[in-house]
Amino acid sequence: MKSPTLHDVARSAGVSYSTADRVLNGRGGVAEKSAQRVQRAIEELGYRRDIHAANLSRRRNYRFLFLLPRGDHGFFTVLREALAAETVRRMVDRLVITQREVPAFDAEALAAALDAIAPDDFDCVALVGMDSAILDTAMARLVRARLPVVTLVSDSAAELRRSYIGIDNVIAGRTAGRLMRLTHRNIPGKIQPILGTMGVRDHRERLQGAAEVIAAVGSGLQILPPIEVQDRPEILLGRLGDILQGDPGITGIYSIGGGNRGLIELLDRMSGPRPVAVLHELTPFSRAALQRGVIDAVIDQKPAEEISRAIDAMRAIADDLPAPDSRVVPTIYLADNLPEPNANGGRT
Repeated sequence: MKSPTLHDVARSAGVSYSTADRVLNGRGGVAEKSAQRVQRAIEELGYRRDIHAANLSRRRNYRFLFLLPRGDHGFFTVLREALAAETVRRMVDRLVITQREVPAFDAEALAAALDAIAPDDFDCVALVGMDSAILDTAMARLVRARLPVVTLVSDSAAELRRSYIGIDNVIAGRTAGRLMRLTHRNIPGKIQPILGTMGVRDHRERLQGAAEVIAAVGSGLQILPPIEVQDRPEILLGRLGDILQGDPGITGIYSIGGGNRGLIELLDRMSGPRPVAVLHELTPFSRAALQRGVIDAVIDQKPAEEISRAIDAMRAIADDLPAPDSRVVPTIYLADNLPEPNANGGRT
């Protein structure tokens, strides 16, 4: 059945198209009785406004800002590349997307970047969340100025942000824990978690989920205290190298965050049996390590899909439409099911 148009509304209300359009867009200059007839016709016909078409007709641009962590971090590099590609693709929809980089895991720098924003310059802001009072204060300022905020990858300040786009990190951690149990098959062992920092919710939640499964009664596995490496390969390489040298009984490594080039370099150097290694995000380095058999599994959160969903949510928010949280379902990659190069968000 064909959806009613504004011409249908005008005809039903007995007014001109321009009068119906003025009522719909709240521009005034219409007699009260005519306005009431138009509103009645809209309700009776079930007319739904095509906001996208209306914005195009008014030549409106959507203005979105993404604040993404900088640095030579495999996942965030892929995330930035995905945003750059999507920015070009969405130009046809009159989306003007600005990408700015901030230091990773630096809540003060992220808050300063938010404080530097003029609320009238953008329609919505997206950022990778952190748990920080100073960041919450900066977000609250934007919200009071009616500039909505969307969190991406890692959530924060649920009472302030409008939408969260990303995976369920507790479930991702439980998935990693289950992979560890499957690979050990009830053989006793020790699992060493590695994370960037406990200051970001996604890392804490992944650790929580993994611990729930690994430490469950009957698993035969022990989860060791996590080491924090700020997602820096050189820190990971040094700290994990010392730990493995001091405890040859470690049978599994769960890398929750980034810096995995250091992990892969360390595993490449090992002779004899190596620990089972599960990590996050399909990057050029993790792909090559899977293919060489140096690591065992990668849990990937599909950064290109997260970027696309975030932009969709930001556009809905700008149009005063609902934008609920959007959970991306991650993919488990093994050496046998790797996608073709450039087939998954531009990864190689």
